[in-house]
Amino acid sequence: MSLKVKAKEREFKVGKYAGTYRYVMLPELYSQLVPEKVIREAALRSGVSQGVMQACWDAAGEVIKAWATEGHSVALPGLGTMRFGLSATSVADVNDVKASLITTRRIIFTPATDLKQELKETAVVITCYDRNGNEVKRVTSTDDGTIEEPDNTTETGENDGGSTGGNTGGSTQGGDNQGGDSGSIIDGVDEG
Repeated sequence: MSLKVKAKEREFKVGKYAGTYRYVMLPELYSQLVPEKVIREAALRSGVSQGVMQACWDAAGEVIKAWATEGHSVALPGLGTMRFGLSATSVADVNDVKASLITTRRIIFTPATDLKQELKETAVVITCYDRNGNEVKRVTSTDDGTIEEPDNTTETGENDGGSTGGNTGGSTQGGDNQGGDSGSIIDGVDEG
């Protein structure tokens, strides 16, 4: 089993690398599994009927949603925990505390140790494509499998724009970045 990634040669339009071609890594598109397929597979693995599994699936979803919106961190079997959180601007004076300080609402997922270990041990296969769409190289990971940990912030949101409620969840690094100089970039096709 491996994670599939593509490195596509793209021309940067703005930022530090404007006017140059660089290889940008992004995940291969995985198809979204429809709930019916997940329920069918779970029913097969557990030995219960699809109808019973559907009822359990629906009930679990409603319970998770209800408890998370009450402020609980809810266990997701085999995956980790999920909860809601906020990012808000901090203020020095209690009289300045108001709802408009909230900048975003978040869904925070904290993966289970077993899930992180499985991801760490999963190979990453990178297929490189030049600007014309031709496959030019294939690379299999040799990294140490370091897993990014969620950012930790204080309960009080001390930093301006900080989160309240501990972990803020994963980042949005990488992806299809044609603009600035953030994201995962391979300097040349011969590297890796």
